Amino acid sequence: MTVDADPSGAILRLTLNNPPANVLSLAAIAALRNALDCAAGDEGVRVIVIAAAGKLFSAGHDLKELSAHRADADDGKAFFEATFAACAGLMQAIANHPKPVIAEVDGVATAAGCQLVASCDLAFASDRSRFGVNGIDLGLFCATPAVALTRAIGTKRAMHMLMTGEMIDAAAALDFGLINRSVPADMLRAAVDQCAKTIAGKSPVGLRIGKAAVRRQMGMNLADAYAVASEAIVENMLAKDAEDGIAAFLGR
Repeated sequence: MTVDADPSGAILRLTLNNPPANVLSLAAIAALRNALDCAAGDEGVRVIVIAAAGKLFSAGHDLKELSAHRADADDGKAFFEATFAACAGLMQAIANHPKPVIAEVDGVATAAGCQLVASCDLAFASDRSRFGVNGIDLGLFCATPAVALTRAIGTKRAMHMLMTGEMIDAAAALDFGLINRSVPADMLRAAVDQCAKTIAGKSPVGLRIGKAAVRRQMGMNLADAYAVASEAIVENMLAKDAEDGIAAFLGR
């Protein structure tokens, strides 16, 4: 099994289990996407955690699988297109998911593995974790991981990682804004669980509307961004969650 699903109350834990490197093979991408799609319509799930088994979070795409298709009649073009399209769809499914998605990283996250971290709404990492988009070391610029990475940490920092292939440690990842917190490995699960439980206790309607608005306004000009945000907050104000919450606050 490439992805293990472990529901615990309102928190769904999805664990990459594709040893030893938890590569994002086409099957792993499909399994993770399917789990996310199923969770989207599950009212019992309020927060999703993406973690990994073993010493690596994810080394990215399965290079052996990709290279094997160079023997195809089209030199692998169709398989490459299918793989990268599926991966792009997965990353967009995370960004567009109605539930908050948290990455829990303990170990190395490179290439599409780093892209996965950058695509999540929040990310926690152990202090021994390392991150990179080092495809360039193999002659392959990580163009698709760059989409999520530039949005997460900015163009200059992302381009340095993309062009040099240099790995960054958890402290640098925190400074860059790739992760939200860095903690000792033995405290990682507890830190993620605490955050997930806190978020799970918030209004699911407010979180769904708010996450979608934040994602939509990114990259817009100021006027368009405020238009999107204003539309979202009006929709949120009309929801019963907000009506009840504000009434309770005013009635204190």
